[in-house]
Amino acid sequence: MFNTLKVAAFDPKCSPKGNDYLRKIPCPKGQLCVDEDTAWNVISGHQFTYVIQDLVQPSFWYISMVACYRNEETCEWHHYEPNEHYEIDYDMWLVNGNPNTSSYNTLTYQFSFDRQNTLELHLLLWLCYMILVPLQCYAVRIQRHPVTRLFTASLLIDFIAICFILVHSLKFSLDGIGFPKLNMVGDILDILSRTLFMLLLLLLAKGWAVTRLELTWKPLVFAIWLCYGIVHILLYVWNLTEVDVIEDIDEYQTWPGWLIIVFRTLIMIWFIYELRITMLYEHNTQKLNFLLHFAASSLVWFIYLPILALIALHVSALWRLKLLLGITYSADCFAYCVMAHLLWPTRSEQYFLLAGGSNAELEELDQFNEAPHIVNNSYTSLSSVNSLEICRFDDQSKNKVNT
Repeated sequence: MFNTLKVAAFDPKCSPKGNDYLRKIPCPKGQLCVDEDTAWNVISGHQFTYVIQDLVQPSFWYISMVACYRNEETCEWHHYEPNEHYEIDYDMWLVNGNPNTSSYNTLTYQFSFDRQNTLELHLLLWLCYMILVPLQCYAVRIQRHPVTRLFTASLLIDFIAICFILVHSLKFSLDGIGFPKLNMVGDILDILSRTLFMLLLLLLAKGWAVTRLELTWKPLVFAIWLCYGIVHILLYVWNLTEVDVIEDIDEYQTWPGWLIIVFRTLIMIWFIYELRITMLYEHNTQKLNFLLHFAASSLVWFIYLPILALIALHVSALWRLKLLLGITYSADCFAYCVMAHLLWPTRSEQYFLLAGGSNAELEELDQFNEAPHIVNNSYTSLSSVNSLEICRFDDQSKNKVNT
């Protein structure tokens, strides 16, 4: 690194035509750093100032502190080994814009380029949830059903997560610090809401509360759900602690990221398998229509993340984070809207099992569904012919035979 800086960085003796890259620390207490020869160029209340202009294309800039010194005679850099340890206390403020002018954009001033416009994204998402959440709360008051309650819980947790993240983003836009712990809690709640939503999809795919009241293979379903949630949280922790910000990778370009994508794909395959079995044993037209719409929307939610991860591999790091956040939040919000539409009380009461019968009745219903004389024809199951028209057709046939 210093072989390049030896020529590129400004030095009055060794590199007089170099750029202003270096500052010697520690700076004198209460004074400007020794490299700051133009006092008016330093922001008020600070000891040094870097002025960077990327007018053609944005790029990432990093600050590095290295224990070294420059030999003024040979212009070579050497490692500095002090006789005692020093503790450097510093407070650096990086912004996108000139603090001495009032023309900067408040919404992008404190944000790095790869995170600019995320505040507007969180605000737009919050507005959408401000419409969806009250509607769903009204729906759960009308229809107190386990499926509706589970969906409402997932939606409320996601809404709380968005509120926490939005508060952090708003505070960050003002001071560049925000509430990091609150943002972390919001991210974890967002993961929890997605795992709850996935649990709801798996339960509905197995026909719970739609074709049967008793759920089969409960330990397996909840074990898979729990494992997925744990792996997802571990991926988040890994991304915070192990991935260096300088590395040009995102969370889905690490081995925990690929693990969560493979895990999600396997769950999607299992979801399709369980949904197919449920539809084979279902003979009610309205329930089959619900399962078809439910399957289409759920598969979109399952498949978008693997596709998005592959696309992100070919996107610049300057735009990758905004792409991931935008599509992820949009897909989740769209999935919640579709599910709220499918589970709306006036519609879901047609295919929900609102009350359970005795065990004998349930066993009799299962035996009827599995009976060999029940043929689940795709045309008759999904047709819109009602029972009255069928009766009229039968009556006409009998009259013709009698005559």
